[in-house]
Amino acid sequence: MPSIAPCSCIYGVLVLFLVTGSFAGDPYVFFDWTVSYLIASPLGIKQQVLLLLILPTHACIVIGINGQFPGPTLNVTTNWNVVVNVKNDLDEPLLITWNGVQHRKNSWQDGVLGTNCPIPAGWNWTYQFQVKDQIGSFFYFPSLNFQRSAGGYGGVIINNRDIIPLPFAVPDADVVLFISDWYTKSHKKLRKDVEDGKDLGVPDGILINGFGPYRYDEALVQGGIAYQIINIEPGNTYRFRVHNVGISTSLNFRIQNHNLLLVETEGSYTVQQNYTNMDIHVGQSYSFLVTMDQTASSDYYIVASPRYVNSSKASGVAILHYANSQGPASGPLPDPPNEYDMYFSMSQARSIRWNVSAGAARPNPQGSFKYGQITVTDVYVIVNRPAELIDGKWCTTLNGISYLTPSTPLKLAQQYNIPGVYKLDFPNTQMNRHPKVDTSLINGTFKGFMEIIFQNNDTTVQSYHLDGYAFFVVGMDFGVWTENSRGTYNKWDGVARSTTQVFPGAWTAILVSLDNAGIWNLRAENLDSWYLGQEVYLSIMNPEIDKSEVPLPDNTIYCGALSSLQKDQARRYSFSCAPSLASLSRTFLVVLIITLYGPFFSHVTAS
Repeated sequence: MPSIAPCSCIYGVLVLFLVTGSFAGDPYVFFDWTVSYLIASPLGIKQQVLLLLILPTHACIVIGINGQFPGPTLNVTTNWNVVVNVKNDLDEPLLITWNGVQHRKNSWQDGVLGTNCPIPAGWNWTYQFQVKDQIGSFFYFPSLNFQRSAGGYGGVIINNRDIIPLPFAVPDADVVLFISDWYTKSHKKLRKDVEDGKDLGVPDGILINGFGPYRYDEALVQGGIAYQIINIEPGNTYRFRVHNVGISTSLNFRIQNHNLLLVETEGSYTVQQNYTNMDIHVGQSYSFLVTMDQTASSDYYIVASPRYVNSSKASGVAILHYANSQGPASGPLPDPPNEYDMYFSMSQARSIRWNVSAGAARPNPQGSFKYGQITVTDVYVIVNRPAELIDGKWCTTLNGISYLTPSTPLKLAQQYNIPGVYKLDFPNTQMNRHPKVDTSLINGTFKGFMEIIFQNNDTTVQSYHLDGYAFFVVGMDFGVWTENSRGTYNKWDGVARSTTQVFPGAWTAILVSLDNAGIWNLRAENLDSWYLGQEVYLSIMNPEIDKSEVPLPDNTIYCGALSSLQKDQARRYSFSCAPSLASLSRTFLVVLIITLYGPFFSHVTAS
């Protein structure tokens, strides 16, 4: 079924419990996750992927070998409290970050190295956050060590509260799609290649929901590859929530013979427009309404094809199957835009507008926040550069600085007043000096209004994401940004989102209201650029004591200069289910894994 059941207890599906009696105020939901390795062959080649294996809260015991890739979807509602207990069953540290979830006044839960010490192998850590004043389509992923290239991602749906109607008819069901480039190399080999200055190259294929392509062309697609089938009913309308969770490749999404009515992107309702296809760049999320209005003379192709890549590899292809379909899909795929036409893509991006009359997380219209009338307090022109050698290591830079991750997270250093961990001196423009490696932060003004211009001097499309906020995309163009470029800004209905694309040799301008205190990560979503240093943190300090700001969590993991404060977990797993059930499930899993995949895990341990 294409829909996601929010409350269920069946094998292979996340169990969600809504507690209404034991907690006052907004509801709580609980999830227990184990992140582990799985053998999968999405392109017909067996390899490790990251698996989110669910251990349900009651007696629903899920066998990890048949677990979920992609991971489970968190299906919640505005203002709910989310508790996710993550056990790290990998052989290296782990953090989960929540792309687009703002963590209001709670950057402790952001899941990046500037705010959290990593979860060591064999340990568990519990995230607890509120999806405050948000709606929309988001996703989560592992933020360390190139792990996203191996999976570990899943969806986040934040539904409207009942008192706030949708700005469109309620769809018959949701369909969540993860589209991504895919490399058959392991994430460890990929990150070693990047460290050695090697280009990622053309992906080996494109996945849809972790599946390889339907065999639409026998010359391009080998036989025996499992593919995604979306079963639908004729006449129904479905909300397709589509996420590019890949690591470097912009993808064009389309459904054969069906229009895509854009209604939402990354937490903002948009002006409703029909598209035949949509360029979705790395880290971006969109919602489309798709009405099943065809004759069903055959099945239909769902396509995700790479953009700006000279590739003979297959596109990602799933199947849209009507209940009354009269035969399989056949013939050529629906045409994509011209492969290298970035002007088309930029024009399409500019056409996406904010629905200023719709309510979202709050009853008042989105457009009641008149961002175009607010005085800008800080301006940063952030210029990137392709990878280059700095002190013998390959690095990428923003304004001539490649970010150096300190051993003590920035947020902890700030909390404990540890000197020398970072500097609040990130330059507001490209400096006329040799590039360097440093831990330099943007010193933002609390409740200020910041203008950021991204200037892309690289040769590929780059996506940039800001944690903790939604920003307004007010302009983009080819060439070099100047102050005269402000004359082209959209100061009324530029869409608010958390991830924007910047085309090569072009600029993108955003405006952001700095009303969320904390330390927040601004990063390249293209994994190779991010891994080599293309990130910076914004420090947004409330000068007054704010009792509503979330304090240091009781379960904080300590590292770096604060390592002495950490108590060893001694490989104890603290799940919310009964200890006897947890112990039983682990024992059963270990026995089954050793029986079925003993040689594989012996190899993993040896490596």
